[in-house]
Amino acid sequence: MSGTGTAGDEDPLQRAIWRLRSRGCWTDAAALLEAHAARPGPAVQRTALLVERCLFTGQGWAEAEDALRAAESVAREDEDRGAAACERGQLAYAATVLGVRDRADEARSALGRAAALLSPSSRFRPLLDFRRGLVAEHLADAPQSAKPAYRRAHAGAASQGDLLLLSFTYRHLAALALREGELAEARRGFSESLRLREELGFLIGTAPALAALAEAEPEPEATRLRQEAARLFRLLGGIPTWLADQLTPSPAV
Repeated sequence: MSGTGTAGDEDPLQRAIWRLRSRGCWTDAAALLEAHAARPGPAVQRTALLVERCLFTGQGWAEAEDALRAAESVAREDEDRGAAACERGQLAYAATVLGVRDRADEARSALGRAAALLSPSSRFRPLLDFRRGLVAEHLADAPQSAKPAYRRAHAGAASQGDLLLLSFTYRHLAALALREGELAEARRGFSESLRLREELGFLIGTAPALAALAEAEPEPEATRLRQEAARLFRLLGGIPTWLADQLTPSPAV
């Protein structure tokens, strides 16, 4: 979820990775890091790409597990171990929330270990806070516990200039606001999330942002947004797979 390697990165390798990642070509993006995977940083980034692929497509679990074990094996410092643990937590979360296998306990344990290993000033802290919010909201069904985690992640992403993570925190805080009936706040957050993704060129994440904003908009704007989300969803080959149900109209009663 981190914005490392977005379009504004000065490193040509990171720019190439971002171009592939933003269009859903995670395997190709990860392949660019294979030659560097003996180092902790690239090993974790390669893992993160393959874990993100699992979450968006529901496929590639074995490859992500292999990359994760490799990243764990080359980690030497607490920062590296914490980053790898954060990815293990995210992989376990994805497997649970997509119904592949119940790994909720593993997700909590791994993210707890990451919290113990990462310093308060670590660049991975905002991402960790965000993922702990995901676990609280979607695995523990505790939105009130998720909100402060999302807010910490939001503040951290803003201070680090991580615009991609900021697009995620805006969206999830907006979803909580919508659940609480705060329609104006929800609309503002969803709009900011969509704006950031469009500015970054995060194409693979734009359809979910459009669909989310549609939940907070009145008709006919809501229908227009869903139609645009569906068009983009089809263009990208039905990714993210979990968006299909949200874009399918409910049968009339």
